[in-house]
Amino acid sequence: MTEPRPVALITGVGRTVGIAAGIALRLAADGWDLALNYWTPADRSIFGDSADAGLGDLVSALESLGAAVLPVPADLELPDSASEIFREVQAGLGSPSALVLSHAWDIDSGMLDTSVEQFDKHFAINTRASWLLIQQFAKQLETDEGRIVAITSDHTVGNLPYGASKGALDRIVIAAAKELAHLGISANVINPGPIDTGWMTPSVREHLTGLQPTGRLGTPDDTADLVSFLLSAHGAWINGQLLKSDGGVSS
Repeated sequence: MTEPRPVALITGVGRTVGIAAGIALRLAADGWDLALNYWTPADRSIFGDSADAGLGDLVSALESLGAAVLPVPADLELPDSASEIFREVQAGLGSPSALVLSHAWDIDSGMLDTSVEQFDKHFAINTRASWLLIQQFAKQLETDEGRIVAITSDHTVGNLPYGASKGALDRIVIAAAKELAHLGISANVINPGPIDTGWMTPSVREHLTGLQPTGRLGTPDDTADLVSFLLSAHGAWINGQLLKSDGGVSS
Protein backbone atom coordinates (compact mmCIF):
# COMPACT_ATOMS: atom_id res chain seq x y z
CA MET A 1 0.00 0.00 0.00
CA THR A 2 1.38 3.38 -1.02
CA GLU A 3 2.08 5.81 1.81
CA PRO A 4 0.09 9.05 1.54
CA ARG A 5 2.12 12.04 0.53
CA PRO A 6 2.60 14.70 3.21
CA VAL A 7 1.07 18.14 2.62
CA ALA A 8 2.95 21.43 2.55
CA LEU A 9 1.39 24.89 2.40
CA ILE A 10 3.54 27.41 0.52
CA THR A 11 2.61 31.10 0.48
CA GLY A 12 3.52 33.57 -2.25
CA VAL A 13 3.35 31.17 -5.19
CA GLY A 14 1.96 33.73 -7.61
CA ARG A 15 4.69 33.80 -10.25
CA THR A 16 6.54 31.09 -12.12
CA VAL A 17 9.92 32.82 -11.72
CA GLY A 18 9.61 33.40 -7.97
CA ILE A 19 11.41 31.72 -5.10
CA ALA A 20 8.16 30.10 -3.99
CA ALA A 21 7.69 28.47 -7.39
CA GLY A 22 11.18 27.00 -7.21
CA ILE A 23 10.44 25.65 -3.75
CA ALA A 24 7.15 24.15 -4.94
CA LEU A 25 8.84 22.29 -7.79
CA ARG A 26 11.49 20.86 -5.48
CA LEU A 27 8.97 19.75 -2.85
CA ALA A 28 6.76 18.13 -5.47
CA ALA A 29 9.77 16.13 -6.63
CA ASP A 30 10.48 15.23 -2.99
CA GLY A 31 7.04 13.68 -2.63
CA TRP A 32 4.91 16.44 -1.12
CA ASP A 33 1.36 17.40 -2.02
CA LEU A 34 1.06 21.16 -2.19
CA ALA A 35 -1.33 23.93 -1.27
CA LEU A 36 -0.27 27.12 -3.06
CA ASN A 37 -1.38 30.44 -1.63
CA TYR A 38 -1.25 33.45 -3.94
CA TRP A 39 -2.93 36.81 -4.47
CA THR A 40 -2.83 38.03 -8.05
CA PRO A 41 -3.72 41.71 -7.34
CA ALA A 42 -0.65 42.01 -5.10
CA ASP A 43 1.65 40.37 -7.65
CA ARG A 44 0.37 42.63 -10.40
CA SER A 45 0.80 45.73 -8.23
CA ILE A 46 4.49 44.93 -7.76
CA PHE A 47 5.48 43.14 -11.00
CA GLY A 48 2.94 44.30 -13.59
CA ASP A 49 -0.14 42.92 -15.32
CA SER A 50 1.57 39.76 -16.59
CA ALA A 51 2.93 38.75 -13.17
CA ASP A 52 0.78 35.62 -12.97
CA ALA A 53 1.42 34.46 -16.54
CA GLY A 54 2.14 30.74 -16.65
CA LEU A 55 0.76 29.95 -13.20
CA GLY A 56 -1.42 27.22 -14.72
CA ASP A 57 1.67 25.73 -16.35
CA LEU A 58 3.38 25.63 -12.95
CA VAL A 59 0.45 23.71 -11.48
CA SER A 60 0.61 21.28 -14.41
CA ALA A 61 4.35 20.81 -13.87
CA LEU A 62 3.80 20.07 -10.19
CA GLU A 63 1.07 17.57 -11.00
CA SER A 64 3.35 15.86 -13.52
CA LEU A 65 5.75 15.24 -10.61
CA GLY A 66 3.01 13.35 -8.80
CA ALA A 67 1.77 16.10 -6.50
CA ALA A 68 -1.84 16.84 -5.73
CA VAL A 69 -2.03 20.64 -6.01
CA LEU A 70 -4.55 23.01 -4.47
CA PRO A 71 -4.29 26.70 -5.47
CA VAL A 72 -5.62 28.89 -2.64
CA PRO A 73 -6.08 32.58 -3.51
CA ALA A 74 -6.21 34.77 -0.41
CA ASP A 75 -5.38 38.36 0.49
CA LEU A 76 -2.98 38.06 3.42
CA GLU A 77 -3.59 41.68 4.39
CA LEU A 78 -6.94 40.54 5.81
CA PRO A 79 -6.71 39.14 9.37
CA ASP A 80 -9.16 36.30 8.68
CA SER A 81 -7.22 34.97 5.69
CA ALA A 82 -5.01 32.58 7.68
CA SER A 83 -7.89 30.62 9.20
CA GLU A 84 -9.74 30.60 5.87
CA ILE A 85 -6.66 29.26 4.06
CA PHE A 86 -6.24 26.38 6.49
CA ARG A 87 -9.92 25.47 6.32
CA GLU A 88 -9.67 25.25 2.54
CA VAL A 89 -6.42 23.26 2.62
CA GLN A 90 -7.73 20.77 5.18
CA ALA A 91 -10.88 20.25 3.13
CA GLY A 92 -8.97 19.80 -0.12
CA LEU A 93 -5.75 18.01 0.82
CA GLY A 94 -5.76 17.30 4.54
CA SER A 95 -3.74 18.75 7.38
CA PRO A 96 -0.39 20.29 6.32
CA SER A 97 2.71 19.14 8.18
CA ALA A 98 4.90 21.85 6.65
CA LEU A 99 4.44 25.60 6.27
CA VAL A 100 6.72 27.61 3.96
CA LEU A 101 6.27 31.38 4.25
CA SER A 102 7.51 32.84 0.98
CA HIS A 103 5.09 35.73 0.47
CA ALA A 104 6.05 39.40 0.64
CA TRP A 105 4.70 42.86 0.02
CA ASP A 106 7.63 44.98 -1.17
CA ILE A 107 7.33 48.62 -2.26
CA ASP A 108 10.60 50.56 -1.98
CA SER A 109 10.65 53.60 0.28
CA GLY A 110 13.06 54.98 2.85
CA MET A 111 13.17 56.62 6.24
CA LEU A 112 11.82 59.97 5.05
CA ASP A 113 9.30 59.01 2.37
CA THR A 114 7.55 55.93 3.78
CA SER A 115 3.86 56.58 4.41
CA VAL A 116 2.07 55.26 7.47
CA GLU A 117 -0.28 53.40 5.12
CA GLN A 118 2.57 51.55 3.40
CA PHE A 119 4.36 50.87 6.69
CA ASP A 120 1.21 49.28 8.11
CA LYS A 121 0.54 47.30 4.93
CA HIS A 122 4.02 45.78 4.94
CA PHE A 123 3.63 44.70 8.54
CA ALA A 124 0.11 43.38 7.96
CA ILE A 125 1.23 41.12 5.10
CA ASN A 126 4.84 40.27 5.89
CA THR A 127 4.60 40.05 9.67
CA ARG A 128 1.07 39.76 11.05
CA ALA A 129 -0.10 37.31 8.40
CA SER A 130 2.97 35.14 9.01
CA TRP A 131 2.26 35.03 12.74
CA LEU A 132 -1.39 34.13 12.13
CA LEU A 133 -0.43 31.41 9.64
CA ILE A 134 2.05 29.94 12.13
CA GLN A 135 -0.64 30.03 14.80
CA GLN A 136 -3.16 28.23 12.61
CA PHE A 137 -0.53 25.72 11.49
CA ALA A 138 0.26 24.76 15.07
CA LYS A 139 -3.41 24.46 16.02
CA GLN A 140 -4.30 22.15 13.13
CA LEU A 141 -1.20 19.92 13.09
CA GLU A 142 -2.30 16.28 13.23
CA THR A 143 1.10 14.59 13.17
CA ASP A 144 3.78 14.50 15.89
CA GLU A 145 6.18 16.50 13.74
CA GLY A 146 5.88 19.73 11.77
CA ARG A 147 8.16 22.10 9.91
CA ILE A 148 8.06 25.88 9.47
CA VAL A 149 10.43 27.68 7.11
CA ALA A 150 10.21 31.41 6.37
CA ILE A 151 12.03 33.42 3.70
CA THR A 152 13.45 36.71 4.96
CA SER A 153 15.61 39.62 3.83
CA ASP A 154 17.97 42.13 5.44
CA HIS A 155 17.41 44.76 2.75
CA THR A 156 16.32 47.73 4.86
CA VAL A 157 18.23 50.81 3.66
CA GLY A 158 15.99 52.52 1.11
CA ASN A 159 13.45 49.78 1.70
CA LEU A 160 12.47 50.53 5.28
CA PRO A 161 9.00 48.98 5.72
CA TYR A 162 9.95 45.80 3.88
CA GLY A 163 13.18 45.25 5.79
CA ALA A 164 11.66 46.16 9.15
CA SER A 165 8.67 43.85 8.63
CA LYS A 166 10.97 41.01 7.61
CA GLY A 167 13.13 41.61 10.67
CA ALA A 168 10.04 41.25 12.84
CA LEU A 169 9.16 38.05 10.96
CA ASP A 170 12.56 36.63 11.91
CA ARG A 171 11.87 37.15 15.62
CA ILE A 172 8.42 35.55 15.36
CA VAL A 173 9.75 32.43 13.65
CA ILE A 174 12.62 32.03 16.10
CA ALA A 175 10.17 32.41 18.99
CA ALA A 176 8.01 29.71 17.40
CA ALA A 177 10.99 27.34 17.44
CA LYS A 178 10.88 27.36 21.26
CA GLU A 179 7.19 27.92 21.92
CA LEU A 180 6.06 25.17 19.56
CA ALA A 181 8.84 22.63 20.16
CA HIS A 182 6.62 20.60 22.48
CA LEU A 183 4.37 19.95 19.46
CA GLY A 184 7.30 18.53 17.49
CA ILE A 185 7.50 21.66 15.33
CA SER A 186 10.82 23.09 14.14
CA ALA A 187 10.98 26.64 12.80
CA ASN A 188 13.78 28.28 10.83
CA VAL A 189 14.39 31.34 8.68
CA ILE A 190 16.32 31.49 5.40
CA ASN A 191 17.94 34.64 4.07
CA PRO A 192 18.69 33.85 0.41
CA GLY A 193 20.36 37.15 -0.41
CA PRO A 194 19.72 38.84 -3.77
CA ILE A 195 17.96 36.53 -6.20
CA ASP A 196 16.80 37.78 -9.57
CA THR A 197 13.14 36.88 -9.85
CA GLY A 198 12.28 39.57 -12.38
CA TRP A 199 12.87 42.71 -10.33
CA MET A 200 16.51 43.46 -11.25
CA THR A 201 17.49 45.94 -13.92
CA PRO A 202 20.64 45.11 -15.93
CA SER A 203 22.68 47.60 -13.88
CA VAL A 204 21.40 46.19 -10.57
CA ARG A 205 22.13 42.66 -11.75
CA GLU A 206 25.68 43.62 -12.77
CA HIS A 207 26.31 45.42 -9.47
CA LEU A 208 25.02 42.59 -7.28
CA THR A 209 26.85 39.94 -9.28
CA GLY A 210 30.06 41.88 -8.69
CA LEU A 211 29.50 41.64 -4.93
CA GLN A 212 29.14 37.85 -5.02
CA PRO A 213 32.26 35.86 -4.07
CA THR A 214 30.87 33.00 -6.16
CA GLY A 215 30.66 35.17 -9.26
CA ARG A 216 26.97 34.43 -9.81
CA LEU A 217 23.65 35.42 -8.33
CA GLY A 218 21.55 32.98 -6.37
CA THR A 219 18.61 31.21 -7.98
CA PRO A 220 15.29 29.95 -6.63
CA ASP A 221 16.75 26.44 -6.85
CA ASP A 222 19.47 27.39 -4.36
CA THR A 223 16.84 28.35 -1.81
CA ALA A 224 14.67 25.35 -2.66
CA ASP A 225 17.58 22.99 -1.91
CA LEU A 226 17.83 24.31 1.65
CA VAL A 227 14.06 24.26 2.20
CA SER A 228 14.01 20.66 0.99
CA PHE A 229 16.71 19.74 3.50
CA LEU A 230 15.00 21.49 6.41
CA LEU A 231 11.72 19.74 5.67
CA SER A 232 13.41 16.35 5.45
CA ALA A 233 14.33 13.97 8.25
CA HIS A 234 17.96 15.03 7.76
CA GLY A 235 17.11 18.60 8.77
CA ALA A 236 15.01 17.75 11.81
CA TRP A 237 17.63 18.76 14.38
CA ILE A 238 18.02 22.28 12.98
CA ASN A 239 15.70 24.60 14.86
CA GLY A 240 15.44 28.29 15.71
CA GLN A 241 18.07 29.37 13.19
CA LEU A 242 18.40 32.24 10.74
CA LEU A 243 20.36 30.59 7.93
CA LYS A 244 22.12 32.65 5.29
CA SER A 245 22.06 30.82 1.98
CA ASP A 246 23.46 33.68 -0.09
CA GLY A 247 26.68 32.42 -1.64
CA GLY A 248 28.75 34.49 0.81
CA VAL A 249 27.58 37.94 -0.25
CA SER A 250 26.89 38.89 3.38
CA SER A 251 30.22 37.62 4.71
